[in-house]
Amino acid sequence: MARILILFAHPALEKSRVHAQLLTALRGIQGVTLHDLYEVYPDMNIDVRHEQSLLLQHDIILFQHPLYWYSAPAIIKQWMDLVLEHGWAYGHTGTALRGKYLGNVISAGAQESSYHPNGWHKHSITDFLLPFHQTATLCNMQYLPPYVVYGTHRLSYAGIREEAVAYRQMLEKLRDGQLQIQ
Repeated sequence: MARILILFAHPALEKSRVHAQLLTALRGIQGVTLHDLYEVYPDMNIDVRHEQSLLLQHDIILFQHPLYWYSAPAIIKQWMDLVLEHGWAYGHTGTALRGKYLGNVISAGAQESSYHPNGWHKHSITDFLLPFHQTATLCNMQYLPPYVVYGTHRLSYAGIREEAVAYRQMLEKLRDGQLQIQ
């Protein structure tokens, strides 16, 4: 059974219908650790050694966040800048994360059709997540296809609950090695 670390970041969780339900769906899943970066580091003063220790204890690292301005909330960038140190995460002696998996779990307000070359945003979600993919490559990790909840602005509460159930099932399959990873 793989151990999954979810690095969660939402600067306005109290306003989120979707991520609140996704977090509720995580409760009680064995082998899954939820780590809320804004809750732990409200001042963004990240404890690098603690974060590196968490990474070493897990096989799969997922950044869970809303897609903000085609990227992640600021604390994720701060976390990456500090925690993924040269000589530890990458470089000649930086092999601490070798063989682990990295991925994104994101919510996007627009429909999936908006994230295509001919769509409203002119690019795919994978285009916008390229820095995460390249970070995984640099750190000798395998990048997972993103898990995306599209159209969140128009999702009904029933639709959000369905997404939360599907998210939980995906995590359980990923943990148990039952999800086909490309």
